Amino acid sequence: MQIRFSKYQGAGNDFILIDDRANQVRPDVEVFNKLCDRRFGIGADGIMLVRNHKDFDFEMLYFNADGREGSMCGNGGRCIATFARDLGITGSESHFIAVDGPHRARITGEEVSLEMKDVNGIEINSGDYILDTGSPHLVRMTSTLQELDIVSEGRSVRYNDRFRQEGINVNFVEPFADHYAVRTYERGVENETYACGTGVTAVALAMAVKDKLYGDLKLRLQTKGGLLTVRFHRSGEQSFSGIYLSGPATFVFKGEIFI
Repeated sequence: MQIRFSKYQGAGNDFILIDDRANQVRPDVEVFNKLCDRRFGIGADGIMLVRNHKDFDFEMLYFNADGREGSMCGNGGRCIATFARDLGITGSESHFIAVDGPHRARITGEEVSLEMKDVNGIEINSGDYILDTGSPHLVRMTSTLQELDIVSEGRSVRYNDRFRQEGINVNFVEPFADHYAVRTYERGVENETYACGTGVTAVALAMAVKDKLYGDLKLRLQTKGGLLTVRFHRSGEQSFSGIYLSGPATFVFKGEIFI
């Protein structure tokens, strides 16, 4: 079967996007894994399908680079909003459904702002912050971010006794005067990615807890692929709402491939 695809990236987090409103693409772990391979396929951190939905502008189906259906992807959500606009499905604003529920997105120039789900609980365990921002994340502080072996350190957490079965994304963060530097090991990709949207969201909320910040907040997160911002309101010790992830989401190229 020959399919048309487009490649988009958000802060270096790259995705294969397919317009599947005709419901012709049958998800296949082996095929999707091969498409994401950077040597034998197109190359991407994940694959997304756009499908029709009677109650929303569209439905987002997300698959990790290993070919398996994944949890919510923040940068993917920003990229698929741009893709939907480019297809003519939506305009500069969209309301779509993903695996973790409804999302709203707004596009202003090259910046896409995506509403994330509310968070009402952060576990603190031996200095680590564990929370779910649409995907499960662990946030760990470090003062030597650039020297860290992210893959080795990330895997030691992702595959430990607690997280081995379900997996977890692992974010390492180093604070600076006006931003937080972040590097992320992603489950499903099983490697470091240039950015992770749900990951920087998790970092922002964790830093609000660490630094005892309340009210309307906006934090800057520097990833390997670029700068992202997270806006949110913290009204209580474990209560976060009005969470918006913002940053670039741009078209890279398009083509056709046989699957």
